[in-house]
Amino acid sequence: MEKHGEKLSDAKRNDALSASDNSASLALEKIHSTFAAVAASLGYSEVHGRIISALLIADRPLSMDELIKQTKYSAASISLSLDLLEIVGIVKKMKDRGDRKLYARLEGDLIEGLRNAMILKLQKEINNTLAELESLKNPKTRKPISAVEKEVKRLHEYIQKLSEVGVPRK
Repeated sequence: MEKHGEKLSDAKRNDALSASDNSASLALEKIHSTFAAVAASLGYSEVHGRIISALLIADRPLSMDELIKQTKYSAASISLSLDLLEIVGIVKKMKDRGDRKLYARLEGDLIEGLRNAMILKLQKEINNTLAELESLKNPKTRKPISAVEKEVKRLHEYIQKLSEVGVPRK
């Protein structure tokens, strides 16, 4: 009879562990979703945010296989995203000589990296807008385009000043 009671308590313990695992999984997914939403709001792909959150949570380098499992994105998507994240200084890619796998880890200050990514995106959009406005100029559109161009240039100056502001220390 005690064995039956032990099995019952084992079952209850397993249920409690399962509920705890589900709660942890939901919390992790919420964190990944939040970072994905931030990345998307900055004009980047959600995969960028999910990679950052996976690396932040792990607090250690993750292999491509681990990133694929945690983000649920393809190797190609992760590889391209890691390239961009490395360019803006958020991630560092490296290989382990022992297993020759590609690993990624967070690099430097996360907020500084996000600031750089945001400024890079804004500057690119401003430059594209100025080039497009220039291509649309003709005698009939010169005046309205010049007015818009003036404001876009003001925005460009503002973004330049923002890029010079440091990130608060940790």
